[in-house]
Amino acid sequence: MPEGNVVHRLARTFGSLYGGQVLRLSSPQGRFADGAAVLSGRRLMASEAWGKQLFLGFVPADVSDDQVDGAASGPDLLWLRVHLGLYGAWTFAGSSDAPEVAHAIGAPRKRIGERETTPPVGGSVGSQGSTSSTSGGEWLPPEPRGQVRVRLLGDHAVADLNGPTACEVITTEEKTTVQARLGPDPIRDDADVDTFIAAVGRSRVTIAQLLMDQSVISGAGNIYRAEVLYRVGVDPLRPGRDVPAAVVRAIWDDLVDLMREGVERGAIVTTRPEHRELGGTLPAEDQPRVRRGRTRQNADGDPGAVPSEQAFYVYHRAGLPCRICGTPVLIKELAGRNLFWCPTCQT
Repeated sequence: MPEGNVVHRLARTFGSLYGGQVLRLSSPQGRFADGAAVLSGRRLMASEAWGKQLFLGFVPADVSDDQVDGAASGPDLLWLRVHLGLYGAWTFAGSSDAPEVAHAIGAPRKRIGERETTPPVGGSVGSQGSTSSTSGGEWLPPEPRGQVRVRLLGDHAVADLNGPTACEVITTEEKTTVQARLGPDPIRDDADVDTFIAAVGRSRVTIAQLLMDQSVISGAGNIYRAEVLYRVGVDPLRPGRDVPAAVVRAIWDDLVDLMREGVERGAIVTTRPEHRELGGTLPAEDQPRVRRGRTRQNADGDPGAVPSEQAFYVYHRAGLPCRICGTPVLIKELAGRNLFWCPTCQT
């Protein structure tokens, strides 16, 4: 499942591609036909993320620039709420006039979780096919591929959504209700760290489970959970209430740095440069198994990218020596997800 940094990159992408434009929405698959009809012909005025939830705000097309602030709190503002879940993905294509964006964001099952690649402007767009134009030079979007829940078409770009867990039209009041159920998001400037510290401090649940609970903290997933607990040196099976508040604060501060860097980098990299070549690699006979079962979280082919095998301390490194102490990294299923940790460094 894409983690919060991915969704924040998506919010930026929609703002860059479509901010202020009147969009045409459709549902090639048909499952979102009613919702698409409600939003089609409206103007995109807001694009934001809270944890793993994406919110796109639409106002009527006739709202002018100087009326946008008032419309932002008015009854005519409607939101498209999207949660990608395990299988959701957005794919993009654009004309030569569109800003450069990654062609696909989401869908770990397709190995494009954060392995973003930017197609040549006006040319190939990977899973979307190829852009084309009419004899008069007008840009034509590619045909939808697969079961497209919703398509957003703007002046120079198209975005298709496949396989989301949630895709619905909601009011501002309903959006507020959704956000009230979510914990603070380390990437957002309005996040309340004290709320997070208090929630951890009163819980008997393990700190590893709490970091995956979106009502406690929004946006952190299995990778950030494993890596931040290693970096701060916390036993993942320790109850939240037994973790000192100062340590909980250190976990939060490190997540702020790591997740915001993930937004900028377009990849999750948690290792410090001096540790990346330490810890060894998997035996050759185990490498195919690991590659089939994991999502590459960085773009190995991009110039300057940190290679996948150097990106993490413990995530997907079960059995390998810890990069710092040499103890084999452990793996345990916890609440349906694999947990990775070093029993020596995390005490």
